[in-house]
Amino acid sequence: SQQIQFADDMQEFTKFPTKTGRRSLSRSISQSSTDSYSSAASYTDSSDDEVSPREKQQTNSKGSSNFCVKNIKQAEFGRREIEIAEQDMSALISLRKRAQGEKPLAGAKIVGCTHITAQTAVLIETLCALGAQCRWSACNIYSTQNEVAAALAEAGVAVFAWKGESEDDFWWCIDRCVNVDGWQANMILDDGGDLTHWVYKKYPSVFKKIRGIVEESVTGVHRLYQLSKAGKLCVPAMNVNDSVTKQKFDNLYCCRESILDGLKRTTDVMFGGKQVVVCGYGEVGKGCCAALKALGAIVYVTEIDPICALQACMDGFRVVKLSEVIRQVDVVITCTG
Repeated sequence: SQQIQFADDMQEFTKFPTKTGRRSLSRSISQSSTDSYSSAASYTDSSDDEVSPREKQQTNSKGSSNFCVKNIKQAEFGRREIEIAEQDMSALISLRKRAQGEKPLAGAKIVGCTHITAQTAVLIETLCALGAQCRWSACNIYSTQNEVAAALAEAGVAVFAWKGESEDDFWWCIDRCVNVDGWQANMILDDGGDLTHWVYKKYPSVFKKIRGIVEESVTGVHRLYQLSKAGKLCVPAMNVNDSVTKQKFDNLYCCRESILDGLKRTTDVMFGGKQVVVCGYGEVGKGCCAALKALGAIVYVTEIDPICALQACMDGFRVVKLSEVIRQVDVVITCTG
């Protein structure tokens, strides 16, 4: 009976983001205004929440239906977001300009699984501009920006992702990227290792023909090392996560911004005086702690590495065991990889 109870809880959990977790704002905006792309709330439009994107037949302006997104009509709005992101990603844009003529990635068939946001869209479109063919899915069921996915689909990228996927949707999208008639991936760009895991388990013949894997995250790299130790990693894999720009900039400074953005958007709660425990004081933990401290939160840190624990202590945080504070904290944030 306990298991059944848990299943019910899981159902409640998966229902929450689409049913009750929605801002009342999107309900109060009329359908006509959410159809115009200029409306900032267009990507929270709730009118078609009940129909799964898997059941909808959509085509882009070129007549292609080789994608599955929430609403292809949001493409124009997503395109504007991608253009804003491009202004902050000058390295990729200059790479496009320099190498567009020679198409160094011609012949590359890249299957990717990352967060699908305006920023990753700039990466995907750069790969395409350099000659690669790309099929893309989301590595996180909540982080997809629906309007950005629509813009990618409109531009001809085979993208399978929408915000609030179920676990079944998540694996379905990954499978749709890999399992295609007349097209076989020869490179993997992964964030978290799920795509690599899926190809390795389900399509071993494809896995053996992969030329290389690029992995973006601590978690995914950890999984690759496990495969390697077991002697099962028959493909060259590149650990992008440990590059200086990823570790020292993305993990530290980007998490310092995104932790607040994520918490504020989802809760709208004031963080001054809140008790928060951050588990792990690596680069991500350091960024999160710095941001929360600046907001006036009371921050505790848990850490198993003595050097990182000492750094947390020197930075003015109380280093604790989780069992000591779990009963009184308001928020628990895991930064352990």
